[in-house]
Amino acid sequence: MSRFLSMLLDSAARSPRGMTTGEPTEPARRTWPEVHETARRMAGALRAGGGDLPGLERGSAVGVLAGEPVSIAPAAQAVWLCGGSVTMLHQPTPRTDLAAWAEDTVSVLGMIDAQLVLLGAPFDALAPVLTERGIPFRTLDTLADDAEAVAPDADVAGEDDTALLQLTSGSTAEPKAVRITHRNLHANISGMVAASALDVERDVMVSWLPLFHDMGMVGFLTVPMATGLELVSVTPVDFLTRPLLWAELISKYRGTVTAAPNFAYAVLGRQLARAEQGSLDLSSLRIALNGAEPIDPAAVEAFTGAGAQFGLRPESVLAAYGMAETALGVSFAPIDTGLEVDRIDADQLETRRRAVPAADGPTRRFPLLGPPLPGIEVRVVGDDGGVLGEREVGVLQLRGDSVTPGYLTVDGPVATQDADGWLDTGDEGYLADGAVVVCGRRKDVIIMGGRNIYPTDIERAAGTAADVRAGNAVAVRVAAGEGGRHRESFAVAVESRKAGDPEAEQLIRKDVTGRVVSAVGVRPAEVVVLGPGTLPKTPSGKLRRAATGDLLRARV
Repeated sequence: MSRFLSMLLDSAARSPRGMTTGEPTEPARRTWPEVHETARRMAGALRAGGGDLPGLERGSAVGVLAGEPVSIAPAAQAVWLCGGSVTMLHQPTPRTDLAAWAEDTVSVLGMIDAQLVLLGAPFDALAPVLTERGIPFRTLDTLADDAEAVAPDADVAGEDDTALLQLTSGSTAEPKAVRITHRNLHANISGMVAASALDVERDVMVSWLPLFHDMGMVGFLTVPMATGLELVSVTPVDFLTRPLLWAELISKYRGTVTAAPNFAYAVLGRQLARAEQGSLDLSSLRIALNGAEPIDPAAVEAFTGAGAQFGLRPESVLAAYGMAETALGVSFAPIDTGLEVDRIDADQLETRRRAVPAADGPTRRFPLLGPPLPGIEVRVVGDDGGVLGEREVGVLQLRGDSVTPGYLTVDGPVATQDADGWLDTGDEGYLADGAVVVCGRRKDVIIMGGRNIYPTDIERAAGTAADVRAGNAVAVRVAAGEGGRHRESFAVAVESRKAGDPEAEQLIRKDVTGRVVSAVGVRPAEVVVLGPGTLPKTPSGKLRRAATGDLLRARV
């Protein structure tokens, strides 16, 4: 039996802690042993099969389409007890074209060679769509009914068996899944527990993160379930409907650990600034992990500033770097230090590819993301493949037991590691006194006049323009030859409630252009003003730069 599964079973047998779901209307708590008992009955039903469906065997892939943490937790555990792998399927929204979604889902299920889909609330109504497409499924609400509980066999899963197939963010038109093994999970969970000093006796995790994303599925379901941490979990819809609920749950349950992408802290910061004084107590929070997208120091400062009146400590913010290819975490900043920013010389960065601490002149600010987690090595590699030194900018590469052995694609499996075990992240960055710093995605870097310009610098400047919706600015690289342009350039897309008003749009474009030129010294080829909700985002709310580029090209 794998170390990950042994850890999970140990928690299920002894932990008095559990998970609370159903907030804010019908909160209910189940201990981890109670969750495990349900999982054992589900596993019994999966092994037995039913109707025309064969029993689940070791190595089988199972897709899960459900939104409620209370049903996903035992379902995932049941699949692991049978030796199978879990794939959280992309979830349709009210605006989703169901025919296109069904086509994409069929493609994904074929890619992972899925034996079964487990269907749960609030997606039960999609059963006819699955039936029409010939997709075998079972519903979670009846799976454990009258089933005999089973215990896993000693050889149910080995270290190199697949535990999770994590679909990558973005479009599912050309799906790709990261293969996370039991070894990867155990190594990454152990490293994150050590780096964040998680304490099962006192820590309480609070989360609204989507469970189809690695931060939610691994960090805020699998980690507490496998280690026996107390968890309070709601859905992304609960948060997006009323963002202040997140802070209310931390206050009510004395939450100590939470996490979210940067945009969510910006949203919560604005809510806290308007909240009634004395209505919340955030003094219990010791870790507010910020990761999964570029961290904006200004957004963090606004969040901690607004939260100070409710006892929020600025030291609680923990900057992190992670990716599905390592199960979740790569590096964590030291706890209780707050956000530390590396202020570097812009000219040295953009022309000489060196992160030199700034003295005078234009600067760039990058969060220090801390040392690699225990068991992970990080190095920086130049264009010639040579390993670079301290504060030299290149591509970040990773090695260690957390690193995935490969992807599944529609064209078959693809290895991720080179002959020496190194994974190319596709991220550009550097090392500073042992801390990892990420500058941006290599494919998104804009090269103009011999300078390497990162889109985040452009986006932060554009986001400060009047009437631009906070956190809704995207800079897109425009290649030479595209649109008849003779050299590489970039376009900026912003959302505004004044979109559609020609005079207002003209003022916004002028303001955005001026702020971008002031920040990075170059002029965008185009500034496009869009209405609210137009910019493409992942289901977890992150802006999709490549899809924005496709959107802009389609408008030409």
